[in-house]
Amino acid sequence: MPAPIRLRELIRTIRTARTQAEEREMIQKECAAIRSSFREEDNTYRCRNVAKLLYMHMLGYPAHFGQLECLKLIASQKFTDKRIGYLGAMLLLDERQDVHLLMTNCIKNDLNHSTQYVQGLALCTLGCMGSSEMCRDLAGEVEKLLKTSNSYLRKKAALCAVHVIRKVPELMEMFLPATKNLLSEKNHGVLHTSVVLLTEMCERSPDMLAHFRKLVPQLVRILKNLIMSGYSPEHDVSGISDPFLQVRILRLLRILGKSDDDSSEAMNDILAQVATNTETSKNVGNAILYETVLTIMDIKSESGLRVLAINILGRFLLNNDKNIRYVALTSLLKTVQTDHNAVQRHRSTIVDCLKDLDVSIKRRAMELSFALVNGNNIRGMMKELLYFLDSCDPEFKADCASGVFLAAEKYAPSKRWHIDTIMRVLTTAGSYVRDDSVPNLIQLITNSVEMHAYTVQRLYKALLDDISQQPLVQVASWCIGEYGDLLVSGQCEEEEPIQVTEDEVLDVLEGLLVSNLSTPVTRGYSLTAIMKLSTRFSSVNRIKKVVSIYGSSIDVELQQRAVEYNALFKKYDHMRPALLERMPIMEKTSSNGPTEIVQTNGETEPSIVEPKHPPPVTQPANQVRALLIALGLSLLNIVCMYGLFLINHESLSTIPPMIAYNKNGLKIDFTFERANPNPNIAVITIHASNSTDADMTEFVFQAAVPKTFQLQLLSPSSNVVPALNQGTVTQVIRVLNPQKQQLRMRIKLTYTLKGSPVQDLSEVNNFPPQSWQ
Repeated sequence: MPAPIRLRELIRTIRTARTQAEEREMIQKECAAIRSSFREEDNTYRCRNVAKLLYMHMLGYPAHFGQLECLKLIASQKFTDKRIGYLGAMLLLDERQDVHLLMTNCIKNDLNHSTQYVQGLALCTLGCMGSSEMCRDLAGEVEKLLKTSNSYLRKKAALCAVHVIRKVPELMEMFLPATKNLLSEKNHGVLHTSVVLLTEMCERSPDMLAHFRKLVPQLVRILKNLIMSGYSPEHDVSGISDPFLQVRILRLLRILGKSDDDSSEAMNDILAQVATNTETSKNVGNAILYETVLTIMDIKSESGLRVLAINILGRFLLNNDKNIRYVALTSLLKTVQTDHNAVQRHRSTIVDCLKDLDVSIKRRAMELSFALVNGNNIRGMMKELLYFLDSCDPEFKADCASGVFLAAEKYAPSKRWHIDTIMRVLTTAGSYVRDDSVPNLIQLITNSVEMHAYTVQRLYKALLDDISQQPLVQVASWCIGEYGDLLVSGQCEEEEPIQVTEDEVLDVLEGLLVSNLSTPVTRGYSLTAIMKLSTRFSSVNRIKKVVSIYGSSIDVELQQRAVEYNALFKKYDHMRPALLERMPIMEKTSSNGPTEIVQTNGETEPSIVEPKHPPPVTQPANQVRALLIALGLSLLNIVCMYGLFLINHESLSTIPPMIAYNKNGLKIDFTFERANPNPNIAVITIHASNSTDADMTEFVFQAAVPKTFQLQLLSPSSNVVPALNQGTVTQVIRVLNPQKQQLRMRIKLTYTLKGSPVQDLSEVNNFPPQSWQ
């Protein structure tokens, strides 16, 4: 049989292929030749054939038939064969395949080989793809090599020990004696891998963390030597001595100093030296400074040191590199709650980042800007954020509008400023606001008695300019219906009143009813507003005509309203003024969990509000109740129809809670309620609690339901589940079940616990019948 072509010739041949099909044909032809050689047990060219097979594997072609040949090469006595064999094992084998267990004995022999390079190959392979069974069998050999005087083997053994600990955490104590002298090594490679090993052990065991805290002075000394040492060509990167080792030591110090006063005190001085002496002109220095900042923020550092860290992040914001600016914004966002005043000093720089062309930087700058808003800077910050809202891309408008609403509600200096700000948002980004913005603004206007004339005049002007922003049109319609008499009388004191006639107001509202831009909800607001004006204007006959026209509308909701309003005109006209009187002052009830800060994309629903001082039940009220019964309307329907937004909580049936998931210390409870006014929507609130001794970070809850359902998952209250059941994360799920089928759900939970990512899937099929019937 002729000698097979060399790897270099194969690569050259494959690169000459002009099409994918031509390349595939070359690969298939060569694979056939390699298979024939393997069947003939050709030991001479086995190494060459496996090398070519690995190249084909890198191109994405199947190479599994070469697995056993890799084992034969590993068993060979030649170093060149072993090198290719171990490389093939790392690429073609993993712990899911039983074949890898056959090489356990070979690795054990090579770990005791007389040549350090063969021992190094065995350590690399075990550290790359060793299964838990292999790690248990070979941990003793790794521990021996960790104590050897050969620095080449010690650094590889340390990395291999990291893999062993990840696979079999209970073997951690075996390596404890060997770690005593690792930090005394002069070789930077051994130091680097030793710090990685110590970091892994500290992250996985609280006992190890307490044990290694005594090494803080030694780590500080190593870091100081790196900073103060002169130029070393062997470890120098852009003028900085071994930045990789510095970063690793800083990460280990961060773990050791967290929640420990003595350790934090021991490292304060060296962190200040690193922060002030590191060169920032190169990216290498920025990487070290960033790790220094994270360490300062995580340990119990002095206040002056924390200010220094935040100032470093402030300098990062001025860097030309977009990645550095993004990292700085993200870090400031994490620290703004604990060091608010220090971050405030960089407010102007943060606001300037809103003008950045990079969308990810703009988003982080927007989130951080909202976090910086307080009662002292609310006017200036809102001016900048509203300017950003005017010019930003559509993808930012919903989040920005939501943030403006929340900030204005919390820090508004006056009710007029609050109303003006929300109206500005509705004018510029009305189509992107949250569903509850309309009822919230209506509540705000209702409670601001002295601002009624000013507000209705401003909204009427906005309506004349633009009717495309539906939330703005809905609020304006409601206000004109409530306070139309103030608009016509021109009683506004805050600004120059405008002269408006009753017919002009009705023309505008009738225009909304026929406009193609109006949604069915907006038409309902407009018709109700016209009906309310029948008790405030003298043009009652015109209003009757408009209402009667829509008694035959193809929109069922609009038709029902018109028919009921006609009934009021004809049979119960003497009670119409009492039904359509002005709204009392309202008070918003507390809602469940994080729904106040959530954005959805459905239709606007009324918020749950109730009168601040409900009037006693008198004779007119009894007449109204009799009227409702005569019309065949429920209290909820008639109240929502007139925009009173009352919900009788006592009528809601209680649904028992349930435990949806309870595993590995994470418990997920479901509580239920019915969405009003749509009984087909079940509102499920999840409560995630954590009974372990460490926080669960990066927590993500995902859910899926069958195609007959529709599911909406709102934003969670946090992405960190506190340890020891010290708090819960809540999240709201809305499930539409129009066919009243039994509810089934598949949930996916993702979180990080003690540095290790955890992911789990679960089926939830035991929902209480009341939740879906």
